[in-house]
Amino acid sequence: MERESFESPQVAKVLNDHFIPIKIDREERPDIDAIYMNYVQATTGSGGWPLNVFITPDLEPVFGGTYFPGPNNSMTAMGTAVADQVGFLEILQKVKTVWSEQEGRCRDSAKEITRQLRKFAEEGVHGHQMGEKHDGESLEIELLEEAYTHFQGRYDRVNGGFSSAPKFPTPVNLSFLLRLGQWSETVRHIVGEEDCEKARDMAMHTLRNMARGGIRDQIGYGFARYSVTKDWGLPHFEKMLYDQSQLLDVYLDAFLITRDPEMLGTVYDISTYLTTPPMAAPPGGFFSAEDADSYPSKNDTEKREGAFYVWTLKEIQTVLGAHDGDILARFYGVSADGNVARHNDPHDEFINQNILKVATTPSALAKQLGISESTITSTLKSGRQKLLEHRRNNRPPPALDDKIVVAWNGLAISALARTASALSTIDPEKASTCLNGATSAASFIKRELFDEETHTLYRVYRSGRGNTPGLCEDYSFLIHGLIDLYQTTFDDIHLSFADQLQKIQIDRFRDTDGGGGFFTTPSPHPPDLLLRLKSGMDAAEPSSNNVSARNLYRLSCMLDDEGYAKIAGETVMAFEAEVEQFPHTFA
Repeated sequence: MERESFESPQVAKVLNDHFIPIKIDREERPDIDAIYMNYVQATTGSGGWPLNVFITPDLEPVFGGTYFPGPNNSMTAMGTAVADQVGFLEILQKVKTVWSEQEGRCRDSAKEITRQLRKFAEEGVHGHQMGEKHDGESLEIELLEEAYTHFQGRYDRVNGGFSSAPKFPTPVNLSFLLRLGQWSETVRHIVGEEDCEKARDMAMHTLRNMARGGIRDQIGYGFARYSVTKDWGLPHFEKMLYDQSQLLDVYLDAFLITRDPEMLGTVYDISTYLTTPPMAAPPGGFFSAEDADSYPSKNDTEKREGAFYVWTLKEIQTVLGAHDGDILARFYGVSADGNVARHNDPHDEFINQNILKVATTPSALAKQLGISESTITSTLKSGRQKLLEHRRNNRPPPALDDKIVVAWNGLAISALARTASALSTIDPEKASTCLNGATSAASFIKRELFDEETHTLYRVYRSGRGNTPGLCEDYSFLIHGLIDLYQTTFDDIHLSFADQLQKIQIDRFRDTDGGGGFFTTPSPHPPDLLLRLKSGMDAAEPSSNNVSARNLYRLSCMLDDEGYAKIAGETVMAFEAEVEQFPHTFA
Protein backbone atom coordinates (compact mmCIF):
# COMPACT_ATOMS: atom_id res chain seq x y z
CA MET A 1 0.00 0.00 0.00
CA GLU A 2 2.94 2.33 0.47
CA ARG A 3 3.52 2.45 -3.26
CA GLU A 4 -0.06 1.99 -4.42
CA SER A 5 -1.85 4.38 -2.07
CA PHE A 6 0.35 6.44 0.20
CA GLU A 7 2.47 7.78 -2.65
CA SER A 8 -0.66 8.64 -4.65
CA PRO A 9 -1.64 12.36 -4.93
CA GLN A 10 -5.30 11.31 -5.18
CA VAL A 11 -5.16 9.42 -1.90
CA ALA A 12 -3.13 12.16 -0.25
CA LYS A 13 -5.72 14.82 -1.10
CA VAL A 14 -8.66 12.83 0.28
CA LEU A 15 -6.76 11.82 3.42
CA ASN A 16 -5.51 15.32 4.18
CA ASP A 17 -8.81 17.05 3.38
CA HIS A 18 -11.09 14.76 5.40
CA PHE A 19 -9.02 12.80 7.91
CA ILE A 20 -6.11 13.18 10.31
CA PRO A 21 -3.74 10.48 9.06
CA ILE A 22 -1.51 8.93 11.73
CA LYS A 23 1.17 6.40 10.88
CA ILE A 24 2.17 4.04 13.68
CA ASP A 25 5.46 2.16 13.67
CA ARG A 26 4.16 -1.17 14.96
CA GLU A 27 7.68 -2.20 15.90
CA GLU A 28 8.00 0.77 18.21
CA ARG A 29 4.40 0.60 19.45
CA PRO A 30 3.20 -3.02 19.21
CA ASP A 31 0.82 -2.26 22.10
CA ILE A 32 -1.21 0.10 19.91
CA ASP A 33 -1.02 -2.28 16.98
CA ALA A 34 -2.32 -5.18 19.09
CA ILE A 35 -5.43 -3.26 20.21
CA TYR A 36 -6.59 -2.41 16.71
CA MET A 37 -5.51 -5.76 15.31
CA ASN A 38 -7.84 -7.37 17.87
CA TYR A 39 -10.61 -5.14 16.55
CA VAL A 40 -10.00 -6.01 12.90
CA GLN A 41 -9.77 -9.73 13.68
CA ALA A 42 -12.98 -9.60 15.71
CA THR A 43 -14.94 -7.73 13.03
CA THR A 44 -13.55 -9.30 9.84
CA GLY A 45 -12.44 -12.75 10.96
CA SER A 46 -8.84 -12.22 9.90
CA GLY A 47 -5.93 -9.86 10.41
CA GLY A 48 -2.51 -8.95 9.11
CA TRP A 49 -0.51 -6.06 7.82
CA PRO A 50 -0.76 -3.41 6.53
CA LEU A 51 -3.34 -2.57 9.17
CA ASN A 52 -5.70 0.30 8.41
CA VAL A 53 -8.20 1.50 11.03
CA PHE A 54 -10.48 4.54 11.14
CA ILE A 55 -11.00 5.79 14.70
CA THR A 56 -12.92 8.53 16.47
CA PRO A 57 -11.20 11.39 18.33
CA ASP A 58 -11.67 9.21 21.45
CA LEU A 59 -9.52 6.49 19.78
CA GLU A 60 -12.51 4.17 19.38
CA PRO A 61 -12.55 2.14 16.12
CA VAL A 62 -15.21 2.76 13.47
CA PHE A 63 -13.97 0.65 10.56
CA GLY A 64 -10.83 -1.29 9.69
CA GLY A 65 -9.16 -3.79 7.43
CA THR A 66 -5.79 -4.82 6.09
CA TYR A 67 -4.84 -4.45 2.43
CA PHE A 68 -6.96 -2.35 0.08
CA PRO A 69 -5.87 -1.90 -3.57
CA GLY A 70 -4.73 1.61 -4.36
CA PRO A 71 -4.97 3.71 -7.52
CA ASN A 72 -1.33 2.88 -8.35
CA ASN A 73 -2.07 -0.85 -8.39
CA SER A 74 -1.50 -2.05 -11.96
CA MET A 75 -4.81 -3.98 -12.03
CA THR A 76 -6.75 -1.08 -10.53
CA ALA A 77 -5.25 1.31 -13.05
CA MET A 78 -6.57 -0.89 -15.88
CA GLY A 79 -10.04 -0.87 -14.31
CA THR A 80 -9.80 -4.50 -13.23
CA ALA A 81 -11.01 -5.64 -9.82
CA VAL A 82 -8.32 -7.01 -7.54
CA ALA A 83 -9.73 -10.20 -6.05
CA ASP A 84 -13.13 -8.45 -5.75
CA GLN A 85 -11.67 -6.03 -3.19
CA VAL A 86 -12.96 -2.50 -2.77
CA GLY A 87 -10.25 0.03 -3.55
CA PHE A 88 -8.73 2.26 -0.89
CA LEU A 89 -10.05 5.46 -2.49
CA GLU A 90 -13.58 4.06 -2.44
CA ILE A 91 -13.14 3.08 1.21
CA LEU A 92 -12.05 6.63 2.06
CA GLN A 93 -15.01 8.14 0.25
CA LYS A 94 -17.51 5.82 1.95
CA VAL A 95 -16.09 6.41 5.43
CA LYS A 96 -16.09 10.17 4.81
CA THR A 97 -19.71 10.10 3.66
CA VAL A 98 -20.97 7.90 6.50
CA TRP A 99 -19.15 10.01 9.11
CA SER A 100 -20.45 13.30 7.76
CA GLU A 101 -24.03 12.05 7.47
CA GLN A 102 -24.24 9.72 10.50
CA GLU A 103 -21.53 10.79 12.92
CA GLY A 104 -23.65 10.07 15.98
CA ARG A 105 -24.40 6.57 14.84
CA CYS A 106 -20.72 5.98 14.07
CA ARG A 107 -19.71 7.14 17.55
CA ASP A 108 -22.35 4.98 19.24
CA SER A 109 -21.26 1.95 17.25
CA ALA A 110 -17.60 2.62 18.07
CA LYS A 111 -18.41 2.90 21.78
CA GLU A 112 -20.29 -0.39 21.76
CA ILE A 113 -17.46 -2.15 19.93
CA THR A 114 -14.97 -0.69 22.40
CA ARG A 115 -17.10 -1.89 25.31
CA GLN A 116 -17.05 -5.41 23.89
CA LEU A 117 -13.30 -5.26 23.27
CA ARG A 118 -12.71 -4.05 26.83
CA LYS A 119 -14.92 -6.79 28.24
CA PHE A 120 -13.04 -9.40 26.23
CA ALA A 121 -9.70 -8.00 27.38
CA GLU A 122 -10.82 -8.03 31.03
CA GLU A 123 -12.39 -11.48 30.95
CA GLY A 124 -10.03 -13.18 28.52
CA VAL A 125 -7.63 -14.54 31.12
CA HIS A 126 -9.35 -15.99 34.17
CA GLY A 127 -7.32 -19.10 34.85
CA HIS A 128 -7.61 -18.39 38.56
CA GLN A 129 -8.17 -15.53 40.93
CA MET A 130 -5.43 -14.31 43.20
CA GLY A 131 -5.26 -16.47 46.29
CA GLU A 132 -6.43 -19.64 44.57
CA LYS A 133 -4.10 -22.49 43.73
CA HIS A 134 -1.32 -21.13 41.54
CA ASP A 135 1.61 -23.51 41.89
CA GLY A 136 1.43 -24.47 38.22
CA GLU A 137 0.75 -28.12 39.08
CA SER A 138 -2.91 -28.29 38.05
CA LEU A 139 -2.04 -28.20 34.35
CA GLU A 140 -1.99 -31.76 33.08
CA ILE A 141 1.07 -33.14 31.31
CA GLU A 142 -1.33 -34.63 28.74
CA LEU A 143 -1.61 -31.09 27.32
CA LEU A 144 1.86 -31.62 25.84
CA GLU A 145 0.49 -34.59 23.94
CA GLU A 146 -2.45 -32.50 22.72
CA ALA A 147 -0.07 -29.83 21.47
CA TYR A 148 2.02 -32.43 19.66
CA THR A 149 -1.12 -33.94 18.09
CA HIS A 150 -2.11 -30.51 16.78
CA PHE A 151 1.22 -30.04 15.02
CA GLN A 152 1.21 -33.60 13.72
CA GLY A 153 -2.18 -33.01 12.12
CA ARG A 154 -0.97 -29.88 10.31
CA TYR A 155 2.44 -31.19 9.34
CA ASP A 156 3.54 -30.91 5.70
CA ARG A 157 5.25 -34.27 5.21
CA VAL A 158 6.80 -33.25 1.91
CA ASN A 159 8.17 -29.78 2.62
CA GLY A 160 8.10 -29.56 6.39
CA GLY A 161 6.32 -26.81 8.27
CA PHE A 162 2.75 -26.67 9.46
CA SER A 163 0.76 -24.75 6.87
CA SER A 164 0.40 -24.25 3.16
CA ALA A 165 1.42 -20.99 1.53
CA PRO A 166 2.50 -18.55 2.85
CA LYS A 167 4.72 -20.51 5.21
CA PHE A 168 6.38 -19.05 8.29
CA PRO A 169 9.27 -20.64 10.21
CA THR A 170 7.53 -20.40 13.65
CA PRO A 171 10.66 -21.11 15.73
CA VAL A 172 8.72 -21.39 19.00
CA ASN A 173 6.82 -24.40 17.63
CA LEU A 174 9.95 -26.04 16.25
CA SER A 175 11.68 -25.58 19.59
CA PHE A 176 8.76 -27.27 21.37
CA LEU A 177 8.89 -30.28 19.05
CA LEU A 178 12.67 -30.61 19.31
CA ARG A 179 12.67 -30.50 23.08
CA LEU A 180 9.65 -32.70 23.71
CA GLY A 181 11.79 -35.82 23.97
CA GLN A 182 14.38 -34.05 26.11
CA TRP A 183 12.05 -33.56 29.06
CA SER A 184 11.51 -35.88 31.99
CA GLU A 185 10.80 -39.59 31.74
CA THR A 186 7.24 -38.86 32.88
CA VAL A 187 6.68 -36.66 29.84
CA ARG A 188 8.15 -39.24 27.47
CA HIS A 189 5.97 -41.93 29.05
CA ILE A 190 2.75 -39.95 28.66
CA VAL A 191 3.47 -38.57 25.18
CA GLY A 192 5.16 -41.79 24.08
CA GLU A 193 8.75 -42.41 23.06
CA GLU A 194 7.72 -42.94 19.44
CA ASP A 195 5.76 -39.69 19.28
CA CYS A 196 8.64 -37.80 20.90
CA GLU A 197 10.90 -39.12 18.14
CA LYS A 198 8.32 -38.15 15.51
CA ALA A 199 8.15 -34.66 16.99
CA ARG A 200 11.91 -34.30 16.70
CA ASP A 201 11.85 -35.68 13.14
CA MET A 202 9.16 -33.18 12.09
CA ALA A 203 11.25 -30.32 13.43
CA MET A 204 14.47 -31.60 11.84
CA HIS A 205 12.82 -32.16 8.44
CA THR A 206 11.43 -28.62 8.56
CA LEU A 207 14.76 -27.11 9.59
CA ARG A 208 16.64 -28.95 6.84
CA ASN A 209 14.21 -27.84 4.14
CA MET A 210 14.35 -24.26 5.35
CA ALA A 211 18.15 -24.32 5.40
CA ARG A 212 18.20 -25.62 1.83
CA GLY A 213 15.38 -23.41 0.55
CA GLY A 214 15.12 -19.98 -0.98
CA ILE A 215 14.01 -18.58 2.37
CA ARG A 216 17.68 -18.76 3.37
CA ASP A 217 20.18 -16.39 1.79
CA GLN A 218 22.36 -19.12 0.30
CA ILE A 219 25.42 -17.00 -0.49
CA GLY A 220 25.08 -14.38 2.19
CA TYR A 221 23.67 -14.94 5.65
CA GLY A 222 20.36 -15.12 7.46
CA PHE A 223 16.77 -16.02 6.67
CA ALA A 224 13.89 -14.14 5.08
CA ARG A 225 10.74 -13.56 7.10
CA TYR A 226 8.58 -16.15 5.36
CA SER A 227 8.12 -18.12 2.15
CA VAL A 228 5.43 -17.20 -0.35
CA THR A 229 5.37 -20.83 -1.50
CA LYS A 230 4.87 -23.96 0.59
CA ASP A 231 8.23 -25.46 -0.44
CA TRP A 232 10.27 -22.62 1.18
CA GLY A 233 11.40 -21.69 -2.32
CA LEU A 234 10.15 -18.14 -2.91
CA PRO A 235 10.77 -15.84 0.05
CA HIS A 236 9.40 -12.50 1.02
CA PHE A 237 12.93 -11.15 1.17
CA GLU A 238 12.65 -8.99 4.29
CA LYS A 239 15.03 -10.11 7.06
CA MET A 240 13.97 -9.51 10.67
CA LEU A 241 16.19 -9.53 13.75
CA TYR A 242 13.65 -11.43 15.84
CA ASP A 243 13.56 -14.22 13.25
CA GLN A 244 17.35 -14.56 13.10
CA SER A 245 17.63 -14.67 16.89
CA GLN A 246 14.97 -17.33 17.36
CA LEU A 247 16.20 -19.40 14.42
CA LEU A 248 19.74 -19.31 15.77
CA ASP A 249 18.36 -20.62 19.04
CA VAL A 250 16.40 -23.48 17.44
CA TYR A 251 19.16 -24.50 15.00
CA LEU A 252 21.55 -24.57 17.95
CA ASP A 253 19.14 -26.86 19.82
CA ALA A 254 18.89 -29.05 16.71
CA PHE A 255 22.68 -29.38 16.58
CA LEU A 256 23.05 -30.06 20.30
CA ILE A 257 20.38 -32.76 20.18
CA THR A 258 21.42 -34.48 16.93
CA ARG A 259 25.02 -33.36 16.28
CA ASP A 260 23.98 -32.88 12.66
CA PRO A 261 26.74 -30.88 10.86
CA GLU A 262 24.17 -29.20 8.59
CA MET A 263 22.53 -27.70 11.67
CA LEU A 264 25.93 -26.47 12.90
CA GLY A 265 26.61 -24.88 9.52
CA THR A 266 23.35 -22.97 9.78
CA VAL A 267 24.28 -21.85 13.32
CA TYR A 268 27.50 -20.39 11.89
CA ASP A 269 25.54 -18.72 9.11
CA ILE A 270 23.00 -16.97 11.35
CA SER A 271 25.52 -16.00 14.04
CA THR A 272 27.72 -14.44 11.33
CA TYR A 273 24.74 -12.46 10.05
CA LEU A 274 24.05 -11.11 13.53
CA THR A 275 27.65 -10.19 14.39
CA THR A 276 28.64 -8.47 11.14
CA PRO A 277 27.33 -5.45 9.20
CA PRO A 278 24.68 -4.49 8.40
CA MET A 279 22.87 -6.02 11.41
CA ALA A 280 25.57 -5.42 14.01
CA ALA A 281 25.24 -1.82 15.20
CA PRO A 282 28.58 0.02 15.62
CA PRO A 283 27.75 1.39 19.09
CA GLY A 284 26.62 -2.06 20.27
CA GLY A 285 23.41 -3.97 19.83
CA PHE A 286 21.64 -5.07 16.66
CA PHE A 287 19.55 -3.27 14.08
CA SER A 288 15.98 -4.36 13.37
CA ALA A 289 15.62 -5.43 9.74
CA GLU A 290 16.60 -5.28 6.10
CA ASP A 291 13.94 -4.43 3.53
CA ALA A 292 12.74 -6.80 0.84
CA ASP A 293 13.03 -4.23 -1.96
CA SER A 294 16.16 -2.68 -3.43
CA TYR A 295 17.50 -1.22 -6.68
CA PRO A 296 18.67 -3.91 -9.12
CA SER A 297 21.77 -1.86 -9.97
CA LYS A 298 23.36 1.47 -9.14
CA ASN A 299 21.83 2.98 -12.27
CA ASP A 300 18.24 1.88 -11.59
CA THR A 301 15.65 4.29 -10.21
CA GLU A 302 12.88 1.83 -9.32
CA LYS A 303 13.16 -0.72 -6.54
CA ARG A 304 12.25 -4.34 -7.06
CA GLU A 305 11.51 -7.04 -4.52
CA GLY A 306 14.41 -9.42 -4.02
CA ALA A 307 16.65 -7.57 -6.48
CA PHE A 308 19.63 -7.87 -4.13
CA TYR A 309 19.33 -11.65 -3.93
CA VAL A 310 18.27 -13.02 -7.35
CA TRP A 311 20.50 -14.08 -10.25
CA THR A 312 20.30 -14.83 -13.94
CA LEU A 313 22.24 -17.78 -15.27
CA LYS A 314 24.27 -15.39 -17.42
CA GLU A 315 25.29 -13.33 -14.37
CA ILE A 316 26.54 -16.40 -12.54
CA GLN A 317 28.52 -17.58 -15.54
CA THR A 318 29.99 -14.12 -16.06
CA VAL A 319 31.16 -13.86 -12.45
CA LEU A 320 32.39 -17.44 -12.07
CA GLY A 321 33.21 -18.56 -15.57
CA ALA A 322 31.51 -21.32 -17.54
CA HIS A 323 32.90 -24.28 -15.58
CA ASP A 324 32.35 -23.08 -12.01
CA GLY A 325 29.18 -21.27 -13.02
CA ASP A 326 27.71 -24.52 -14.33
CA ILE A 327 28.48 -26.30 -11.04
CA LEU A 328 26.81 -23.63 -8.90
CA ALA A 329 23.87 -23.36 -11.29
CA ARG A 330 23.22 -27.08 -11.07
CA PHE A 331 23.64 -27.12 -7.30
CA TYR A 332 21.26 -24.19 -6.72
CA GLY A 333 18.65 -25.03 -9.37
CA VAL A 334 19.46 -22.12 -11.69
CA SER A 335 18.11 -22.10 -15.25
CA ALA A 336 18.23 -19.72 -18.22
CA ASP A 337 14.47 -19.11 -17.94
CA GLY A 338 14.56 -18.52 -14.19
CA ASN A 339 13.14 -20.73 -11.46
CA VAL A 340 10.15 -18.68 -10.29
CA ALA A 341 6.81 -19.92 -11.62
CA ARG A 342 4.83 -17.29 -13.53
CA HIS A 343 1.80 -17.63 -11.25
CA ASN A 344 4.05 -16.63 -8.35
CA ASP A 345 5.26 -13.52 -10.19
CA PRO A 346 2.21 -11.31 -10.79
CA HIS A 347 4.32 -8.16 -11.25
CA ASP A 348 6.89 -9.77 -13.58
CA GLU A 349 9.73 -9.00 -11.20
CA PHE A 350 11.41 -12.40 -11.55
CA ILE A 351 11.48 -12.97 -15.32
CA ASN A 352 14.64 -15.01 -16.06
CA GLN A 353 15.67 -14.55 -12.42
CA ASN A 354 16.68 -17.34 -10.06
CA ILE A 355 16.38 -17.67 -6.31
CA LEU A 356 19.23 -19.81 -5.06
CA LYS A 357 18.07 -22.96 -3.29
CA VAL A 358 19.82 -26.27 -2.85
CA ALA A 359 18.67 -28.63 -5.61
CA THR A 360 21.07 -31.56 -5.13
CA THR A 361 23.97 -32.76 -2.99
CA PRO A 362 27.72 -32.43 -3.61
CA SER A 363 28.04 -36.20 -3.87
CA ALA A 364 25.19 -36.54 -6.38
CA LEU A 365 26.56 -33.65 -8.43
CA ALA A 366 30.04 -35.17 -8.37
CA LYS A 367 28.69 -38.44 -9.80
CA GLN A 368 26.66 -36.57 -12.39
CA LEU A 369 29.65 -34.56 -13.63
CA GLY A 370 32.26 -37.24 -13.14
CA ILE A 371 34.51 -35.24 -10.81
CA SER A 372 35.47 -35.64 -7.17
CA GLU A 373 33.18 -34.57 -4.36
CA SER A 374 36.01 -32.55 -2.82
CA THR A 375 36.30 -30.57 -6.07
CA ILE A 376 32.57 -29.87 -6.02
CA THR A 377 32.71 -28.75 -2.37
CA SER A 378 35.70 -26.49 -3.00
CA THR A 379 34.10 -24.97 -6.09
CA LEU A 380 30.85 -24.28 -4.24
CA LYS A 381 32.70 -22.60 -1.39
CA SER A 382 34.81 -20.34 -3.60
CA GLY A 383 31.86 -19.65 -5.92
CA ARG A 384 29.64 -18.52 -3.07
CA GLN A 385 32.33 -16.13 -1.89
CA LYS A 386 32.79 -14.65 -5.37
CA LEU A 387 29.05 -14.17 -5.82
CA LEU A 388 28.82 -12.57 -2.39
CA GLU A 389 31.62 -10.13 -3.20
CA HIS A 390 30.06 -9.32 -6.57
CA ARG A 391 26.71 -8.66 -4.90
CA ARG A 392 28.25 -6.38 -2.30
CA ASN A 393 30.30 -4.44 -4.85
CA ASN A 394 27.73 -4.05 -7.62
CA ARG A 395 24.25 -4.01 -6.11
CA PRO A 396 22.78 -1.37 -3.82
CA PRO A 397 21.80 -3.12 -0.58
CA PRO A 398 18.24 -3.10 0.75
CA ALA A 399 17.36 -0.28 3.11
CA LEU A 400 18.26 -0.94 6.72
CA ASP A 401 15.80 -0.41 9.56
CA ASP A 402 18.37 0.96 11.97
CA LYS A 403 16.24 1.00 15.10
CA ILE A 404 17.70 -0.88 18.04
CA VAL A 405 14.70 -2.52 19.73
CA VAL A 406 15.35 -3.79 23.26
CA ALA A 407 13.05 -6.84 23.07
CA TRP A 408 14.59 -8.15 19.88
CA ASN A 409 18.08 -7.44 21.16
CA GLY A 410 17.23 -9.50 24.23
CA LEU A 411 16.44 -12.45 21.98
CA ALA A 412 19.73 -11.94 20.11
CA ILE A 413 21.71 -11.69 23.35
CA SER A 414 20.22 -14.98 24.52
CA ALA A 415 20.88 -16.83 21.27
CA LEU A 416 24.44 -15.56 20.88
CA ALA A 417 25.30 -16.27 24.51
CA ARG A 418 24.05 -19.85 24.18
CA THR A 419 25.92 -20.23 20.89
CA ALA A 420 29.12 -18.95 22.51
CA SER A 421 28.78 -21.52 25.27
CA ALA A 422 28.12 -24.38 22.83
CA LEU A 423 31.05 -23.46 20.56
CA SER A 424 33.55 -22.73 23.32
CA THR A 425 35.34 -26.06 22.86
CA ILE A 426 34.54 -26.56 19.16
CA ASP A 427 35.61 -23.15 17.84
CA PRO A 428 36.88 -20.75 20.54
CA GLU A 429 37.35 -17.92 18.04
CA LYS A 430 33.76 -18.08 16.79
CA ALA A 431 32.54 -18.47 20.37
CA SER A 432 34.42 -15.30 21.33
CA THR A 433 32.82 -13.38 18.45
CA CYS A 434 29.35 -14.47 19.53
CA LEU A 435 30.01 -13.65 23.17
CA ASN A 436 31.42 -10.24 22.32
CA GLY A 437 28.26 -9.48 20.32
CA ALA A 438 26.00 -10.48 23.18
CA THR A 439 28.04 -8.67 25.84
CA SER A 440 28.34 -5.52 23.77
CA ALA A 441 24.58 -5.41 23.19
CA ALA A 442 23.80 -5.89 26.88
CA SER A 443 26.26 -3.15 27.87
CA PHE A 444 24.87 -0.78 25.23
CA ILE A 445 21.29 -1.23 26.39
CA LYS A 446 22.18 -0.69 30.02
CA ARG A 447 24.22 2.41 29.15
CA GLU A 448 21.92 4.04 26.60
CA LEU A 449 18.40 2.74 27.24
CA PHE A 450 18.13 2.27 30.99
CA ASP A 451 17.56 5.33 33.18
CA GLU A 452 19.18 4.62 36.53
CA GLU A 453 17.39 7.52 38.24
CA THR A 454 13.84 6.59 37.25
CA HIS A 455 14.54 2.86 36.88
CA THR A 456 12.95 2.98 33.43
CA LEU A 457 13.95 0.87 30.47
CA TYR A 458 13.27 2.52 27.09
CA ARG A 459 12.25 0.50 24.05
CA VAL A 460 14.04 2.00 21.04
CA TYR A 461 17.33 3.65 20.16
CA ARG A 462 17.88 5.40 16.84
CA SER A 463 20.44 8.18 16.76
CA GLY A 464 19.62 8.58 20.43
CA ARG A 465 17.15 7.18 22.92
CA GLY A 466 13.50 7.18 21.89
CA ASN A 467 10.63 8.37 24.08
CA THR A 468 8.71 5.09 24.27
CA PRO A 469 9.08 3.40 27.67
CA GLY A 470 9.83 -0.30 27.53
CA LEU A 471 6.92 -2.71 27.19
CA CYS A 472 6.58 -6.01 29.01
CA GLU A 473 8.36 -7.86 26.21
CA ASP A 474 11.34 -5.51 26.44
CA TYR A 475 11.80 -6.39 30.08
CA SER A 476 11.11 -10.10 29.74
CA PHE A 477 13.20 -10.71 26.59
CA LEU A 478 16.12 -8.69 27.93
CA ILE A 479 16.01 -10.49 31.30
CA HIS A 480 15.97 -13.77 29.35
CA GLY A 481 19.08 -12.70 27.44
CA LEU A 482 20.87 -11.53 30.57
CA ILE A 483 20.24 -14.83 32.34
CA ASP A 484 21.72 -16.76 29.41
CA LEU A 485 24.63 -14.33 29.27
CA TYR A 486 25.25 -14.89 32.98
CA GLN A 487 25.15 -18.65 32.54
CA THR A 488 27.79 -18.35 29.82
CA THR A 489 30.12 -15.90 31.57
CA PHE A 490 29.21 -16.22 35.28
CA ASP A 491 29.70 -12.46 35.44
CA ASP A 492 27.49 -11.26 38.31
CA ILE A 493 26.83 -7.93 36.61
CA HIS A 494 24.43 -9.63 34.18
CA LEU A 495 22.56 -11.52 36.90
CA SER A 496 22.33 -8.37 39.01
CA PHE A 497 20.88 -6.36 36.11
CA ALA A 498 18.41 -9.17 35.33
CA ASP A 499 17.28 -9.18 38.98
CA GLN A 500 16.90 -5.40 38.97
CA LEU A 501 14.81 -5.45 35.79
CA GLN A 502 12.69 -8.32 37.10
CA LYS A 503 11.73 -6.34 40.20
CA ILE A 504 10.79 -3.35 38.02
CA GLN A 505 8.71 -5.53 35.71
CA ILE A 506 6.82 -7.01 38.64
CA ASP A 507 6.17 -3.56 40.07
CA ARG A 508 4.93 -1.96 36.85
CA PHE A 509 3.40 -4.72 34.75
CA ARG A 510 2.05 -7.41 37.06
CA ASP A 511 -1.70 -7.95 37.28
CA THR A 512 -2.39 -8.03 41.02
CA ASP A 513 -6.14 -7.45 40.75
CA GLY A 514 -7.13 -10.13 38.27
CA GLY A 515 -5.63 -13.53 37.73
CA GLY A 516 -1.89 -12.89 37.71
CA GLY A 517 0.46 -12.57 34.79
CA PHE A 518 1.75 -9.38 33.22
CA PHE A 519 0.10 -6.66 31.17
CA THR A 520 1.67 -5.54 27.90
CA THR A 521 2.00 -1.94 29.09
CA PRO A 522 3.13 -0.48 32.41
CA SER A 523 1.00 1.18 35.03
CA PRO A 524 -0.30 3.80 35.23
CA HIS A 525 -2.34 3.15 32.11
CA PRO A 526 -0.95 5.28 29.23
CA PRO A 527 -3.45 7.91 28.02
CA ASP A 528 -2.88 7.06 24.35
CA LEU A 529 -4.13 3.50 24.77
CA LEU A 530 -7.73 2.40 24.46
CA LEU A 531 -7.18 -0.87 26.35
CA ARG A 532 -4.61 -2.58 28.53
CA LEU A 533 -3.99 -6.07 27.17
CA LYS A 534 -2.50 -9.23 28.61
CA SER A 535 -1.65 -12.17 26.38
CA GLY A 536 0.08 -15.49 26.87
CA MET A 537 -0.15 -16.98 23.39
CA ASP A 538 2.97 -17.32 21.27
CA ALA A 539 3.06 -15.88 17.76
CA ALA A 540 5.98 -14.81 15.57
CA GLU A 541 7.73 -14.20 18.88
CA PRO A 542 7.22 -15.99 22.18
CA SER A 543 4.73 -14.26 24.44
CA SER A 544 6.11 -11.98 27.12
CA ASN A 545 4.21 -13.93 29.79
CA ASN A 546 5.71 -17.20 28.57
CA VAL A 547 9.22 -15.77 28.80
CA SER A 548 8.48 -14.01 32.10
CA ALA A 549 7.38 -17.26 33.77
CA ARG A 550 10.59 -18.97 32.68
CA ASN A 551 12.68 -16.01 33.82
CA LEU A 552 11.05 -16.06 37.24
CA TYR A 553 11.59 -19.78 37.72
CA ARG A 554 15.22 -19.51 36.68
CA LEU A 555 15.89 -16.49 38.88
CA SER A 556 14.17 -18.17 41.80
CA CYS A 557 16.66 -21.03 41.53
CA MET A 558 19.71 -18.83 40.99
CA LEU A 559 18.86 -16.38 43.76
CA ASP A 560 17.03 -18.79 46.07
CA ASP A 561 13.99 -16.51 45.94
CA GLU A 562 10.69 -18.28 46.66
CA GLY A 563 8.81 -15.09 45.85
CA TYR A 564 9.88 -15.30 42.24
CA ALA A 565 8.76 -18.93 42.05
CA LYS A 566 5.34 -18.01 43.46
CA ILE A 567 4.83 -15.26 40.86
CA ALA A 568 5.98 -17.63 38.13
CA GLY A 569 3.28 -20.10 39.16
CA GLU A 570 0.66 -17.35 39.19
CA THR A 571 1.75 -16.29 35.71
CA VAL A 572 1.36 -19.80 34.36
CA MET A 573 -2.04 -20.29 35.96
CA ALA A 574 -3.28 -16.91 34.72
CA PHE A 575 -3.66 -18.57 31.33
CA GLU A 576 -4.93 -21.95 32.54
CA ALA A 577 -8.18 -21.81 30.56
CA GLU A 578 -6.41 -20.83 27.34
CA VAL A 579 -3.68 -23.42 27.80
CA GLU A 580 -6.26 -26.17 28.27
CA GLN A 581 -8.21 -25.05 25.21
CA PHE A 582 -5.31 -24.20 22.87
CA PRO A 583 -2.17 -25.88 24.25
CA HIS A 584 -0.31 -25.56 20.93
CA THR A 585 -0.34 -21.76 21.22
CA PHE A 586 1.70 -21.93 24.42
CA ALA A 587 4.64 -23.85 22.98
